[in-house]
This record gives sequence, C-alpha cells and structure tokens, in this order.
Amino acid sequence: MNVEIEGVEVAVWNDGAGVEPVLSPRPYLHPVRTLGGAVVTEEVPADHRHHLGVGVAVPDVSGASFWGGRTFTPDRGSVLLDNHGRQRSGGLRPGPEGEDLVEEVVWEGPDGRELLREERRWRARRLDGSGWALDLECAVRNTSGRDLSVGSPATNGRAGAGYGGLFWRAPIGARAPLVLGPGGARGEGDLHGSRAAWVALCGGDAAAPWTLVFHQPGGRTDPWFVRAREYPGVGPALAWEERLALPAGRVLVRALRTAVLDGRVEDPGVLAAAVAAPA
Repeated sequence: MNVEIEGVEVAVWNDGAGVEPVLSPRPYLHPVRTLGGAVVTEEVPADHRHHLGVGVAVPDVSGASFWGGRTFTPDRGSVLLDNHGRQRSGGLRPGPEGEDLVEEVVWEGPDGRELLREERRWRARRLDGSGWALDLECAVRNTSGRDLSVGSPATNGRAGAGYGGLFWRAPIGARAPLVLGPGGARGEGDLHGSRAAWVALCGGDAAAPWTLVFHQPGGRTDPWFVRAREYPGVGPALAWEERLALPAGRVLVRALRTAVLDGRVEDPGVLAAAVAAPA
C-alpha cells in the first residue's frame, strides 16, 4: 500500500511477511521519500540487515527479540540466538476519521505464542514549504497473561546501547549526516541519550539533500538513541538504562513525529517549527 500526499507517493507500507525469521519480521515503511523524491529510509542494509525502514523494533521483550540479528548477553557479548519473534500485521485500514491508517499487529514470541497486541496508527500530512510530516503512534497491550518487561543491550550491560522502540533507519551516504538539536546541540555526542525536544539529521548528497526532524508528541520524552557515524538512525529508547515493566493487561503507548524535508535545513527555528504544528 502506498502513502500519498496531494498525489505524490511519499511512502510504501510493507507487511514484513517475507522478511527472514532471523531479522524478526515486522511491518514497516520503505521507501519513504521527500516530496522531491529523495529516499530517506533504508531496508536490510549490509551494515545491519535487521534494520527495516520505519517501524517498531524492540530487542528484548522478556527474552524475545523483535529487533532481529544478534542479542547482547552479559557473559558472551553479541551472539546470534534462536530468540527471534515476529510481528504479524492484520493489514492497513482507514481510521474512523479517514485521516489515519490503522493496523492491528500481533507480536508472537519464538514459540509462536502471542505476547503483545498492538494498534498502530500512521498519519501523513503536508507541511508549509517543501516538506511533510509522518505521525506514528503505537498502543501495545500485554496479552500474554503474565508480566513482561522490555530490555535493551544497555540493560544487559552494553553502555550507550539502550535502543528499542519506534525507530527510523535512514540511508547511509558518502559522509555521516549532521546531527542537530535545540539550544545549539550539535553532533551525536550532544544528542545521544538526551531528552531534547527534537533531533534533526541532515543528510543526502548534493543532488538530493534531505533533512529529518524527530519529535515525541504528547508530553513524553524518552531518551533519544542517535546514531550518525556508524550508520544513520534515530528513535526514542524504551529501556535506556533500566528494564521497563509491562504487567499483564497493561498498555504501553508511544508516539513519534517526523518532519521530512527537502534540502539541508540547519536553522533551529525552522526545524522546531516543522514538528510543532498539531497533527
């Protein structure tokens, strides 16, 4: 299914059914494009084959990986385990107001049993100028009948690797993207692990530059996981330093707004305004 704005295709939804089991199959968006056509997502890249565009990926739900690839263990480091789960989508449908696209996603553990059931909402809208915004919201309910918890490599002992949650993998280029934030914050070191109001990546090449601005709407700001030098990727971290408890029946709600802009935009006022407009 394609996502369009004023007749321009800006994203393609994939149900993830054909993804290899070791990559933790899950629904995602790819390619995502600027209005000018620059691709701003990556799918199964050589550096991290388990990275799949834009979606929800969690490395540790009580031992089950919904991130894909290797798992960090306290005693052996990163190793490939037979612990990969799967997110099965029921397909996209229009929301009640016709503006959202909604899907029900069932999270199954390695044994095929349901652990979580999620309602995921996507909304694309035009921004002033040469940009558009994507709102992604997920409401994940623990349907396993037992208490669960969300972890990360950081909670298992790998400092600074608290990734997991809503995640955007951007394309790798000839040089690392510029990372910007409010208050003069600049670079991966300033923004990684911060609770900044927004984080921006400026990337692409001279022929097709792009800028992505990330914001967590709704008043909640989890620590940002930010990568630029090794690969470009951004997402709010559910378990930055400590495991996140998810009792039986409890619902976990998170949201990510991303402004997708043509060109290399470095003006902090413009960047903040791009994600400030209400959905």
